[in-house]
Amino acid sequence: MEIGILGGGIAGLSVALALRKQGYNPRVYERRAVPATMGAGVTLWPNASFVLDELGLLQDIEAIGGRPLTMRRQDAAGNALGGLDIGLLDRTMGYPTYTVLRRHLQEVLLDHAARAGIAVEFGRRAVGIELNAHGRAVAHFENGASICPDLLIGADGRMESVARKFVAGDNTPIYQGFVNWIGVAQGSHPLVDDISIQDFWGAGERFGCVAVRPELVYWAAAQARPLNEATPTADMRKEVENLFAKWPEPVSRIINATPENAIRLIAVHDLEPLHTWSRANVLLVGDAAHAPLPTSGQGACQALEDAWHLARCLDGGSGGLEEIFQVFAKIRAPKTARLAEQGRVFARGLFATDPETCRIRNERVKASDPVRDVQVLAAGWGQGLPMSGGADSRSMAGGGFGSLYSLE
Repeated sequence: MEIGILGGGIAGLSVALALRKQGYNPRVYERRAVPATMGAGVTLWPNASFVLDELGLLQDIEAIGGRPLTMRRQDAAGNALGGLDIGLLDRTMGYPTYTVLRRHLQEVLLDHAARAGIAVEFGRRAVGIELNAHGRAVAHFENGASICPDLLIGADGRMESVARKFVAGDNTPIYQGFVNWIGVAQGSHPLVDDISIQDFWGAGERFGCVAVRPELVYWAAAQARPLNEATPTADMRKEVENLFAKWPEPVSRIINATPENAIRLIAVHDLEPLHTWSRANVLLVGDAAHAPLPTSGQGACQALEDAWHLARCLDGGSGGLEEIFQVFAKIRAPKTARLAEQGRVFARGLFATDPETCRIRNERVKASDPVRDVQVLAAGWGQGLPMSGGADSRSMAGGGFGSLYSLE
């Protein structure tokens, strides 16, 4: 079966690797002229590590990633608000958590794709998909070329997904009321004391930083603001420095260790869950199908899960593509929709600007049971995977601890 994949990011490459292991020969078409370097970093939680292990990538991830054992929360004055025992989460789920720079993860995926003989074509921007006379999808590229594979997988992201527009008729992302400044800080001396995730909450503002090594930290500074004000300024580092100048260390130290040209401003959008993920021979995966907010902590992890499940659906499906697509969506849609909604709920609380609302929020998380938090995350994130801690959807009732930032 001829398989084409639109998009060479985490979703597209992981799907290609999973299908190649099942004996398929997919071809990846990436709109950018060179491998993507956008984004700061991602936290690969145990469910992602399970998939990476299945793909044979986990040893390479271990070599480039940090191994955090705790997530600590504080308010803007430095008062402790509890946290998460990541070591306990890892033991509960049976796989480790890693922190990695996005560009390094991309390099690992591309290296394994090359080793597996997977063709990845850059500079192939899809501009539209249409059905031919035989009811098969034809993808047209900006350079005038077109492809008509037996299976066309849309892994082309949340913001300009040609595949999502073809499947759903619309791909309009929804602004969720806050912006992220993201960056990667690197110093000649340690910027933080340990390999951990640190999360600082204010009123309508947040600063999260994730160590890969003590001297290498990726971060996101966030603020609630209207969309018409979500535009870059001439000196973004100065803007962020001023905004978080009175926050506890290591916030200022990390911002100062970041080159100004390495800071990006993102108006944060997500997408409404879809009723269907496929049309004709086109199937959506990754952010094209389900684009959660970074407050879900699960964007990259769920893209990797898509890859693992799709390979098994294709390998085990005795019917045609339509039946395979239905099985895949039945497995994936409930979990991804739930995680997306949890990300939205958490963002609404996190970016509240009313002081009393923020005080109640902070008191609530301080009073949470850390062991129960781990159990809820393990059940929710392990759902549908053959790993420790996984459970059916009923065990996720009341879940949504959610205070875990992927900083993508």
